[in-house]
Amino acid sequence: MPPELAGERLDRAAAVLFPEFSRAMLSRWIQGGELTVDGAPGRPKHRLAGGEVLRLDATLVPREDWTSAEAVAFDVVYQDDALLVVDKPPGVVVHPGAGNPRGTLVNGLLNRFPELEHLPRAGIVHRLDKDTSGLLLVARTVQAQHALGKLLARREISRRYQAVVEGTLTGGLDIDRPIGRDPVRRTRQAVRADGRPSLTRVRVLARYRAHTLVEATLETGRTHQIRVHLASIGHPLVGDARYGARGRLPTRADEETVAVLRGFRRQALHAWKLRLDHPDTGRELRFTAPPPADFAALVAALEADAEGHDG
Repeated sequence: MPPELAGERLDRAAAVLFPEFSRAMLSRWIQGGELTVDGAPGRPKHRLAGGEVLRLDATLVPREDWTSAEAVAFDVVYQDDALLVVDKPPGVVVHPGAGNPRGTLVNGLLNRFPELEHLPRAGIVHRLDKDTSGLLLVARTVQAQHALGKLLARREISRRYQAVVEGTLTGGLDIDRPIGRDPVRRTRQAVRADGRPSLTRVRVLARYRAHTLVEATLETGRTHQIRVHLASIGHPLVGDARYGARGRLPTRADEETVAVLRGFRRQALHAWKLRLDHPDTGRELRFTAPPPADFAALVAALEADAEGHDG
């Protein structure tokens, strides 16, 4: 062990010596005797004198009860030995859980990339809601997952979304409002003074008669952040009844426009751009995924409606 780590706690020294693994994982290995000091078990808080030999003899095993592989439709936008970028369709749950034990993105990933069984969360770096479509980042190694997690925490991974909201925004804005669990409806999030700091940057892409197409950039990654923030300024996402969408229609809209708007039953949100520096090479990676068919049809209907009532 390097002399500069003398006096340091075992778990903290291990994090320096084995940076490819998370501190939580290293602590479990210390407590389980898989990470030893001079051949003997230690404790995470044990202070090192300097010069000891730390030995890690651990086997990566499946950490989650997500071992069922099955065919699930999704596109792989990019892949290399360290990471994957996938385009998740709307309606696909990311993680197995209560009510969704099968048919999730994780099940599909395990079917196509069986080695992900040995990673925490099957390599998933960040999440998308079931009814949100678009780009999602997946690590293929523990080292990459740890590095990508750090990039995400430092806000060095750029994630941009397209959304269609009810009402017309006059211009872009930054929504800097804390978010926490709704104290009344526990399945929702809400803007609240004691919530976690949350920042979404919103820019207008197109205005229609009663709706707006926006780009929303996440500066933080709270649950339902874009949905909550836009609803909090009176512009809920089309189709997002959970956060106040009312099914707004343009005045005197034709039957086709009305049918498209009333038939859009999910939140109109698509993760369309992703930018990051590769965890191994440092090379900048940029990806764009066009919106799925239902989102594109929604935008086309709103554009046609606006053109039909121009002037």
